[in-house]
Amino acid sequence: MSYYGDYAGSLLTSDTSTSGETVPAQAQLTGSPAVRLEIARTIVDSCAFNVRRSSDRKLLARPYSVLQSTLRTADSTAHLMGAEGTFRRSAWEVLDIKLPTWLQLGGRSRRPPRNAANAFISYVNGITYARFLTALRLTPLHTGIAFLNSSIERQQHSLVPDLSEMFKPLFAERLLLRMANRNQLKEHHFDRDTNQAMLSESGRKLDVQAARGEFEVTIAHRSLDRLVAYDELLYLDALAHTHRCLEGTPYKPFRIWW
Repeated sequence: MSYYGDYAGSLLTSDTSTSGETVPAQAQLTGSPAVRLEIARTIVDSCAFNVRRSSDRKLLARPYSVLQSTLRTADSTAHLMGAEGTFRRSAWEVLDIKLPTWLQLGGRSRRPPRNAANAFISYVNGITYARFLTALRLTPLHTGIAFLNSSIERQQHSLVPDLSEMFKPLFAERLLLRMANRNQLKEHHFDRDTNQAMLSESGRKLDVQAARGEFEVTIAHRSLDRLVAYDELLYLDALAHTHRCLEGTPYKPFRIWW
């Protein structure tokens, strides 16, 4: 309303791209326990596959095999998430083998991160989360209707952690290993206190610059027959999920192929 009480304009929410056709179809899929479990199973499998490709294929071969066996018999999303957590713990241990002592995780910790490596991963994961939320908003999908995580939690975009989890190894783990190997990360890039750590101002600038560079990297896409930026891969996965909801096209989550 204007100063005189006349209509002046409207502020619309970011969910204006959702459609009356897609949201019911999306909700119908999550409402079917069998379909929801099938999609959630492929998401967990693809995430673990990408973690293995990013960290160490050989050392994670057995944990990944155990995970796949568990996925075949899992009867709930809680069971799937438990199996994923077990595999992730093995992956963090393998990652530590390749990092200098001062930059090792010693297990994953959040809110707050316990050490420098956890602070780095949490920060890059946050950037990836935000990028995937942007990608989802370019589709008619509802960000609150999820398959692995709980749906429609207040102020939660539950679908984002479902799908962005598969991309986090491509950016967080790979970037951490590369920057550590190139000696680009220094102790002054982190502010550390008792049982917690965060990136310093110089560390945040370095992280943002490095992550931005990763999103701009291009790769030859196998089915599109053209170069695509890593950033576009997020949108293509969201689009594939849209086709699953609307057309019943089998959803094949993102897997690192290079």
